[in-house]
Amino acid sequence: MHYVYLLESLNDPTQRYVGVSSDLKSRLAEHNAGKSGHTSKHVPWRLVTYITFSRRSQAEDFERYLKSGSGHAFARKRLWPA
Repeated sequence: MHYVYLLESLNDPTQRYVGVSSDLKSRLAEHNAGKSGHTSKHVPWRLVTYITFSRRSQAEDFERYLKSGSGHAFARKRLWPA
């Protein structure tokens, strides 16, 4: 299984991150250990939402969409907490 996940910084909730992984638990641990350049400045992170896909290509396509303009709007309305 492949996961598209949304993270929110516990120290600064305005900081959010969208990623894809086949091992969500390990990937979240890497983010919280500061091993990702994109997220290391805002540790710790909490998992807000994840979506499961059976094919890696589907997960990557959805991640790409969420990082687009219309995907940001969709995520703000449907996936991020109010």
